Amino acid sequence: MSARFVVLCTSSSEVEARRIAHAVVGKQLAACVNILPGAASVYRWEGVVEEASEWLLLMKTTAAAYPQLEQEIRRLHSYSVPEIIALPIERGSQSYLSWMDTETAAE
Repeated sequence: MSARFVVLCTSSSEVEARRIAHAVVGKQLAACVNILPGAASVYRWEGVVEEASEWLLLMKTTAAAYPQLEQEIRRLHSYSVPEIIALPIERGSQSYLSWMDTETAAE
């Protein structure tokens, strides 16, 4: 059994968020993607403090699929440096975790 992750990624629009979500689920790089609107992001970019309204994607995947997932996000994303952060899943419903394994491409 592979380790599992929740991958966080923000995007600038709903259209981009949905395009990324459909691509990664369609290619079985993530079992599920939740898209949350209304994220207010404050960050430093090229020496200037910026603020943006973004969409947050929560992608559930396996360690085996992660490298391809990251590559696909980079390919589809409009940002030159997209947020891609993988957080380990320590525990969860066994039936949900098994479903994740089934719906995410194997190594």
